[in-house]
Amino acid sequence: MSGGPGRRPRRWMPRAWSVATQVFVLQAAVVLLLVAAVAVEWVYIARDDALHEARDRSLSVAEGFANSPGIVAALHSADPTAVLQPRAETARKRSDVDFLIVMNTDGIRYTAPDPGLIGKKFIGTIAPALEGRSFTEKIDSPRGPVVQAVVPVTGPGNTVAGLVCAGEAVHGLSGHVSRRLPFLFGAAAVALAVAVAGNALISRRLRRQTHGLGTAELGRMYEHLKLLYDASTAVGTTLDVRRTAQELAHVAVPAFADTVTVDLAEAVVHGGEPDPADDVRLLRAARGGIDDGRSPASEGETVAFAPSTPQSRALREGQACLLSSPQADGPLIAAPLAARGTTLGVVSFLRSRTAQPFAHDDLSAAGELCSRAAVSIDNARRYTREHTMAVTLQRSLLPGVLPEHGGVEVASGYLPALGGVGGDWFDVIPLPGLRVALVVGDVVGRGLHAAATMGRLRTAVHNFSALDVPPEELLAHLDELVTRIDEGTQADGGTPVTGATCLYAVYDPTCGRCTLARAGHPPPAVLRPDGRVEFPDVPVGPPLGVGGLPFEAAELDLPESSRLVLYTDGLVRGADHDLSGGMRALGDTLASRAGRTPQETCDAVLHALAPERPRDDVALLVARTRLLEPGRIAAWDVPADPAAVAQVRNAAVRTLAEWGLDELSFTTELILSELITNAVRYAAAPIRLRMLRGGSSLVCEVSDASSTAPHLRYAATTDEGGRGLFLVAQLADRWGTRYTATGKIIWSEQALPDTGPGSA
Repeated sequence: MSGGPGRRPRRWMPRAWSVATQVFVLQAAVVLLLVAAVAVEWVYIARDDALHEARDRSLSVAEGFANSPGIVAALHSADPTAVLQPRAETARKRSDVDFLIVMNTDGIRYTAPDPGLIGKKFIGTIAPALEGRSFTEKIDSPRGPVVQAVVPVTGPGNTVAGLVCAGEAVHGLSGHVSRRLPFLFGAAAVALAVAVAGNALISRRLRRQTHGLGTAELGRMYEHLKLLYDASTAVGTTLDVRRTAQELAHVAVPAFADTVTVDLAEAVVHGGEPDPADDVRLLRAARGGIDDGRSPASEGETVAFAPSTPQSRALREGQACLLSSPQADGPLIAAPLAARGTTLGVVSFLRSRTAQPFAHDDLSAAGELCSRAAVSIDNARRYTREHTMAVTLQRSLLPGVLPEHGGVEVASGYLPALGGVGGDWFDVIPLPGLRVALVVGDVVGRGLHAAATMGRLRTAVHNFSALDVPPEELLAHLDELVTRIDEGTQADGGTPVTGATCLYAVYDPTCGRCTLARAGHPPPAVLRPDGRVEFPDVPVGPPLGVGGLPFEAAELDLPESSRLVLYTDGLVRGADHDLSGGMRALGDTLASRAGRTPQETCDAVLHALAPERPRDDVALLVARTRLLEPGRIAAWDVPADPAAVAQVRNAAVRTLAEWGLDELSFTTELILSELITNAVRYAAAPIRLRMLRGGSSLVCEVSDASSTAPHLRYAATTDEGGRGLFLVAQLADRWGTRYTATGKIIWSEQALPDTGPGSA
């Protein structure tokens, strides 16, 4: 509908005429024009024919009279008029010319049809005739054009003795034309008859082909189809509810209406299910066109429709409603937005009073347009709901606040992908012995499945880290878990997990050593205190679930204030560079920002490397290392002699006094007595005791060369022993066992005075 609905197109044919009628009118007009043109042409032809006939007849009469016997003698007689006048009049009447004049060489008339003109000067040209040449000419007279011929009368010696002029007025062309009019009118009648017959045939054929629709209906149908085609390409280009509503409003203005408003249930805008009981209070999602004051609400505002309005009727009845009464401010169509059995909102199409009113078939077009747009809006609503659920699930599964730890200062960053929530994740897990585990991983796929899988893997890492196994062993357990998960999902036809990656690092602040292992994950970056950046050569294992190859660990000695940077491939892999190029950019960014806090480093890296519209999730973890002061570490070698238990215990109590932890002396003495006694009695040498004073906890560790794990049992009332580990469990906040390459370590942890329970 070019030009908009408010402009009335100028038509030179009535809108109500059918195509066949318009064709017939055109044909009749063409026939009449052709008849008129032929008639004019015939008039000109008849005039030319009459001129030629008059010219030939006049010349023939003049020559015949000039060459008749006795003319020369009569011209030389004493009274030429008396001799020539009767003969000239007789010849004129017989030859059917208007005049026959005989004159001397001076142009003085001897004869004339009107005797009063005899003796007067001839009016016309005589010079060519005086030279001995016959000629004709046409002169205009009050009676019309006159054709006359002047012929010389040749005397003895080829001298010109006189002149003869014959002529006639050219008139009476109707005779020439009237002879041809029957043919002309007959041809016109035949042409009109053919036009009528053709019109009847065309009319019948068009009625069959257009199902009885007229030109106006066909024009509106074309405009409606063009509107729907434009909507199919312009509406639903994104999965955003508001954007889709705006596209609907823009595509209908000015092609269909002057103003369009799209009102949706508030729950629909946020991806929820609309409440059927709240169908008259909606949220203005989009508005397009002119502001005529009939719908003053702006985008984002709540609108309410009275029950008698077309909008409320459309919502109740589920079909488009038309308001075109003279009392109305202008034509209006209200069409519901319904898809998959759910009413999402209503669209109002408004035209100004001066615009062409809506027709009945405009209702169908509005309903079809809104039905198609409703599917796109519902798709966007469902995507918004799923995306919101996935983001909420992922945010709930990621650590909200990273735990504070005396061994590292940690900061994190996360950017979700625009295409959907992914499975990138990170974690910080405190471990016994004041150690800390730093984890980052990436799950393949998008959406709820990826977020749920990420949660399962993160929970599994927490559980495996509670066993305090080495990083390479933890990844092996995780790989086995992913394999079992895939076996279950394949049986159910679900999405496999194979291909997930993980990097697991354990940092020990007592010695500054970091042990790392990775499964298909990019290597970490290390920013040294002097500003150097390096990517340690950590052996890369296969992604989780692939199996077949063992995982290997690497050890790094990190000076204090080093920054260990763990990340996912979304940070370093992009459309314009590969993984190695991204790692170089990461190294340059870290080197240029040495000396900053972990949070400042994290923000700077994300600002410099993360794309504005990330296609993949980005997870980043930055940890600045700390070292436990030597004065906070105490260690003793324990002889394999029960008598040595008291000596070591007393030395530990003295150390607690030096640390200002006298309040923990009694409980620590009991714990050490049980742990050291068990080691001396049941374990193998060498036996060693180590105490660590963290920022919020006291850690006691007894190591030996035995791999036999102690077992906590609940002794009966009459049992004389078996209560040692139970006593340790009651006195310590936490306790446990971890295995080393040379044996095991039994540890306990107590909260320092004036601090809550928890690890450092």
